[in-house]
Amino acid sequence: MDAPLDDTNVERFTGLLKEDGRDKSQFIAITHNKSTMEAANLLYGVTMEEEGVSKVISVRMKAAA
Repeated sequence: MDAPLDDTNVERFTGLLKEDGRDKSQFIAITHNKSTMEAANLLYGVTMEEEGVSKVISVRMKAAA
């Protein structure tokens, strides 16, 4: 849903997700946008290490210092 957005609007979008996420809400965003992924607390992805075998991976993001 963030694919057609320019950098300024991606920043507004991720700010909205962070703001609404403070109230224990959770969001699922399907994206390839680097800025959107950087705003996430947890990422899930699917990889194919060998042909025909998919694997789900997760990465918990650290908060910026």
